[in-house]
Amino acid sequence: VGLGPCKGKDTATTLGPYLVTADELEPHRDAEGFLRLALTAKVNGETIGEDLLSNMSWTFEEMTAYASRGTRVVPGDVLGSGTCGNGGCLAELWGLRGKQTPPPLRPGDTVSLTVEGIGTLSNTVVPGAEPLPLPAGRRRTRERS
Repeated sequence: VGLGPCKGKDTATTLGPYLVTADELEPHRDAEGFLRLALTAKVNGETIGEDLLSNMSWTFEEMTAYASRGTRVVPGDVLGSGTCGNGGCLAELWGLRGKQTPPPLRPGDTVSLTVEGIGTLSNTVVPGAEPLPLPAGRRRTRERS
């Protein structure tokens, strides 16, 4: 969907199930510096995407260097790597397939993301709040000519 790398994707983000340090992942690093770990994305137990983290375009070190251009990156900042290829993001799948398959998430759906050697993070979609109406006098009206 053309979102690409950016510093503003800060909605619907979840961390976990564990946070690990770089040295804990070192045994999984390949000769090019990428982490060779299997990723799986599931909705309601059905696999919708799987990939290897080593198929990323950039290493975490390169992404950190990119993210720090024009700003400070300090200990405690969280940098996300994006979704696993081949189905980690529904919008990307819809763009590739030209249709909403798998369907959009609904309340009650459970999304599970697994990283080999780290664990599985599962979240269940809950209904959101109803949109608030615009205050009286603030509604836009179209003038007819």
